[in-house]
Amino acid sequence: MSVTKSEIRPGAYYDSVVLMELQRNLVELPDVEDAGVVMATPANLELLADSHLLTPDGKRANPDDLLIVVRANDNKSAQAALGKVDELIQQRRSVISQEFRPHSLEAALEQLPEAKWVIISVPGRYAAGVAQSALDLNMHVFLYSDNVSIEDEVKLKENAREKGLLVMGPDCGTSIINGVGLGFANAVRRGPIGLVGASGTGIQAVSAHIHNEGSGITHAIGTGGRDLKSQVKAITTLQGLELLKSDSDTKVIVLVSKPPDETIAAQLLSAAQEIGKPIVVNFIGYPPPARQFGNLHFSTSLKETADMAIKLSNQGTEQIHKNEDNKPAEGYLRGLFSGGTLAYEMLLGLQNILAPIYSNVPISEAQKLENPINSKAHSIIDLGEDIFTVGRLHPMLDNDLRIRRIKQEAEDPETGIILIDLVLGEGSHSDPASELAPVFKDILTKRKDIEAISLVIGTDEDPQEVDAQIKKLKDAGLLIFRDGLEVVEYVSSRYQGGKSNGFTAIALEDIQVPVAAINVGLESFFESLTSQGAQAIHIDWRPPAGGNEKMIDILAKLRN
Repeated sequence: MSVTKSEIRPGAYYDSVVLMELQRNLVELPDVEDAGVVMATPANLELLADSHLLTPDGKRANPDDLLIVVRANDNKSAQAALGKVDELIQQRRSVISQEFRPHSLEAALEQLPEAKWVIISVPGRYAAGVAQSALDLNMHVFLYSDNVSIEDEVKLKENAREKGLLVMGPDCGTSIINGVGLGFANAVRRGPIGLVGASGTGIQAVSAHIHNEGSGITHAIGTGGRDLKSQVKAITTLQGLELLKSDSDTKVIVLVSKPPDETIAAQLLSAAQEIGKPIVVNFIGYPPPARQFGNLHFSTSLKETADMAIKLSNQGTEQIHKNEDNKPAEGYLRGLFSGGTLAYEMLLGLQNILAPIYSNVPISEAQKLENPINSKAHSIIDLGEDIFTVGRLHPMLDNDLRIRRIKQEAEDPETGIILIDLVLGEGSHSDPASELAPVFKDILTKRKDIEAISLVIGTDEDPQEVDAQIKKLKDAGLLIFRDGLEVVEYVSSRYQGGKSNGFTAIALEDIQVPVAAINVGLESFFESLTSQGAQAIHIDWRPPAGGNEKMIDILAKLRN
């Protein structure tokens, strides 16, 4: 009859790779049927129970205890297997390294003073503390650990931003710095394409495609999956874009992530337009505003992302230089449309650039304007909706309603740009510009801080004579466009520039010098670094105070 025996080692810590190998080695022993070697977290205890390996003694283990369980043919075999544990651990350590391993970041840095990176893969409840220690030593952080609170993530990244350092993560699986992969990364050649990604496997897929098509990458900066949440505000992603902007070897940038929060998407694309280099954007599953828009090129698959980046790098695309003297628009955009589809197209394009943005024809629930009679922040209003047309003519026939709304927006001190459409053709107002132009001329004379734009839809054979309509609006001071995408690009440009990034620049040499790193956690990451030719030191890390939460709190208070 089978016998299950367990052993608890309070406060003992081994990384998950060591535990996995130890478990496998125990199972391979004679007369052993199954084994479990885990940190005794509730989730792991549940898994042991499902495998019929949880003993009454094992149930008493604490989350910071190492729990070793063996099921064998008889009591003697089970006890013999438990007795082999230390020998098996020592065998693995002797195979990996006989070198002295420091127990702290400070000691490791004394051994490797050129180290600029700390690779952290310890359990999540300790990871933020280790990461903060690394920042205190002015080192960049690759934070593989998950189960770090979003509050800790924000604190770490804000601190790093102030210091000109990167915190890649938490839950960051992949980065490549100066040819060296951190975490999980494919072996890819050097080349002209840089990546910033909130998706580890997304970075891997794009970088592998780039390599397989004959090109290569400069750096791939992982951010962790939550970086594009509204709470975190894309701190690491924005830092990564700025870093690759300043890197002369990076000719094209790829920005890849799972769908970001709406306001963050707008913020990121605004920042990306300021970079000047061609940028391929793939917010997986997020509707792009267009195939191309200025220096931004939108893709819908990871393979297409790589292909676009390669094509742009082969074209030798010159940097797009922004007019630094162009003062950004102040105040909100107020779009007043007679054409419902035109309003929808404008919202679709601008939602990626302006946030928050509201409408009475929203694409998402967050964009819904509760009271279309009054604009809010950036607004796109379809004046042809039922609420405006009950008992009156459609605004393509009658300008009265739109003129009233134009004047209302002009009286709002928060208005910066008024955008209208002018739709000509059979059945429309016979001379709309003659009524609209005087209104705008008066507004633009009184308020020098307001800008007026019109999207004109019409042909040279329309009864209103499109050129004559355009001239009247131009003479009144309006800027004229004939294509909606051009309006989106122009409006976007007016809300860019002159903004402080709010962070200390990262030293470019930090990603250009050979990688030297300190590894805290998974030994496999240390082995990966050294196999790639990077200088690295592995810390023999143990949970502070043996994992005793009360003692950890006391020590933290003493340090503060």
